[in-house]
Amino acid sequence: MTNQETMPMPQAAEPQQVAPPQPIDGKRGASILGPTNPAREAQDRDLLAAPITDKGTVPNFRWSFADSHNHLEQGGWGRQTTIRELPAATTIAGVNMRLTPGGAREMHWHTSAEWAYMIAGQARITAIDENGCTFQDDVKAGDLWNFPAGIPHSIQGLEPEGCEFLLVFDDGNFTEEGTFLLTDWLIHTPKSVLAKNFGVSESVFDSLPAKPLWIFQAPVPGTLESDRVAGAGPVPTSFSFHMEGQEPIRTHSGSVRIVDSKNFPAATTIATAIVEVEPGGMREMHWHPNAQEWQFYLEGQARMTVFAADGRARTFDYQAGDVGCVPVPMGHYVENTGTTTLRFLECFRSDHYEDVSLRQWLAFSPAELVKAHLGFDASQFAPVSTHKTPVVPA
Repeated sequence: MTNQETMPMPQAAEPQQVAPPQPIDGKRGASILGPTNPAREAQDRDLLAAPITDKGTVPNFRWSFADSHNHLEQGGWGRQTTIRELPAATTIAGVNMRLTPGGAREMHWHTSAEWAYMIAGQARITAIDENGCTFQDDVKAGDLWNFPAGIPHSIQGLEPEGCEFLLVFDDGNFTEEGTFLLTDWLIHTPKSVLAKNFGVSESVFDSLPAKPLWIFQAPVPGTLESDRVAGAGPVPTSFSFHMEGQEPIRTHSGSVRIVDSKNFPAATTIATAIVEVEPGGMREMHWHPNAQEWQFYLEGQARMTVFAADGRARTFDYQAGDVGCVPVPMGHYVENTGTTTLRFLECFRSDHYEDVSLRQWLAFSPAELVKAHLGFDASQFAPVSTHKTPVVPA
């Protein structure tokens, strides 16, 4: 027997116990004596123990896709956050969807425009417009697409892992249950009518599925070239946007990419900013004069305080998978409260992106006027340029 064999084995370290959060802030508040959900309360500590600057009644501006019903099918799943889940988000709804390799979101169209951000993986998207012009493209993580209302289209996962994406619709009342599905229409049309319409025998339609497909497992598509269909020619405006072609605006503590109809002409009803904030940084205090903001948090942790006027303000905490919203034109900031990069989307029902910076407003106003309001000279603030720099250092 060796000396090593006679040595005692090291003891595993005891897991560190973390005290559950309590609604206590200094001398304010008291501990919870009744029922509690520590894991849930830890996700939104600023709701449990609100900053003293929070005042008045402000609606809820936070929802998690983890709380949305998930619809599972062979080939993938989908879950939605609409005005039913987040009543304050009146102008935009979102769907988080996953497709396996070959998994297909069946051919369909909507009453609302569909804007999308690829979170992971790769997909093939296809469409035709009202003139019979065709569109086929492969999109990967970070890419976007936009299909105007009424434009029929499809989405299919590619190898090796399929894909996951966020769909954004320009109507808070949107619902996946209201989608116009190809199979749903044919199932609810008499076979005699289908045969007359297509000029074939009724027996051709004996193989129709018994119920609408929505998401289903199909063979993995071949090359993009093999799926090319000329139709009446290519669509005049591409329905996809490849993000690697856009250089971000970089700042000391992050970056932002703004995508709207100026650089993505197909996106006539959804404008967006893809924001990254490094630890210790924040998306500066600002507001949007033209549209309500709908957010989706991709990575990291964040805190946002929304100023609702009339002495009202409320603070929320967010993490990956959460949705936030800010009614127009309420003031707010987004601070990275974690130890990793914060990445999130700002989406607006608009053809263009607008924001107003509090820092720029004060810096570009007469110094004596600002001092009369606040008691200090705004010239002591960090230099401000006239171009958009929405992420500021800690």
